Amino acid sequence: MGLNFSLYIHIPFCNSFCDYCDFYSVMTEKDRVKKNQIDVFLDSLIADINCQIDFFNVGEIKTVYIGGGTPSALGERITVLLDALKKLPGFSPEEFTVEANPESAAEEFLCVCKEGGVNRLSMGVQTFHEPSRKAVNRIGDSVLLEKRLALAKRFFPDSLSVDLITGLPYQDEKTVLLDIKRLLAFEPDHVSLYSLTVENDTPLEKKIKAKEIILPQNDFSDLLWLSCRDALEDAGFCHYEISNFAKDGKVCRHNIRYWLMEGWIGAGPAASGTVINEENGTAKRLTYPPDIDAYNASPSIKNAVCEELDKNVLMKESLLMGYRYCKGPDKFLFKKRFGRGVEECIPQTLDKWKNKDIMLFLNSFLSDAFDELD
Repeated sequence: MGLNFSLYIHIPFCNSFCDYCDFYSVMTEKDRVKKNQIDVFLDSLIADINCQIDFFNVGEIKTVYIGGGTPSALGERITVLLDALKKLPGFSPEEFTVEANPESAAEEFLCVCKEGGVNRLSMGVQTFHEPSRKAVNRIGDSVLLEKRLALAKRFFPDSLSVDLITGLPYQDEKTVLLDIKRLLAFEPDHVSLYSLTVENDTPLEKKIKAKEIILPQNDFSDLLWLSCRDALEDAGFCHYEISNFAKDGKVCRHNIRYWLMEGWIGAGPAASGTVINEENGTAKRLTYPPDIDAYNASPSIKNAVCEELDKNVLMKESLLMGYRYCKGPDKFLFKKRFGRGVEECIPQTLDKWKNKDIMLFLNSFLSDAFDELD
């Protein structure tokens, strides 16, 4: 009998590049993608997935998440991938998510996703505020956003997730709360609320260094995020992970598997998977180089970079990921995997942090926990 895994698929195509993003992708517009490259990529991706299913003895895929990049940039061609996934042995994931951006989440794309077995859509809204969108080169306007959110809600009435970002240029408390108000009109079931992070070597970082853009101060940015958090909680959303909020029963099961450090495989350039050896509490992390041409030339797990996670590293990662989640690490799985319970590993840290909000101050908590482990 095979093992159960989740499956992450990275689609490395975007219609445009947002200035803050450091995820790997290549441009699809203006003929910047080589002729037939998408078709070649889909063939390579499907071959890779089938290879990994056999290599890791996958008996069941619990959840699927197609991210990127921008999966909706594939348009109706995503059918090729969805049809191939249906043919995998015993393929019937309890949750099957596809990410979409409004500019490419047309009715035809949503229709083929629904017919292809997708049962959850994640829409990248980020903000309705036009000056903020333009400042970070986010394409599409608020009129298009509302049109595509209404369409997405029609196709996925009980499983629509959206992303928002606070701390963007030109945001203040009024604009971010208006974002929440406009968003809630479409009754999403799940909201991912991120505070803007300036990643190294991104266009945003360069614009900040050149003083072309000024971001809100950290304290003010934190206030914006907290104001949105409060508004979502007032609207009936549960804050169940550092950046994630859900209506009752609508948590993202795929991401929970990450936070509990359950096994997953990753396919596509820049994708990463973690395969755990439950018997000795170690793991292998396999990551493909962010290079679509190399991936298309040889989509083999042999070309992934393999990182060995010993018991100490895996234990720290289990704490790091587990305490992102409101329930903390899975205590039964943790003890089975490492031979000791969480309370036995970091008793002093847990005592110091009892009655405190670990999710809001996770870095400080982890610093104490890792010092105790060492």
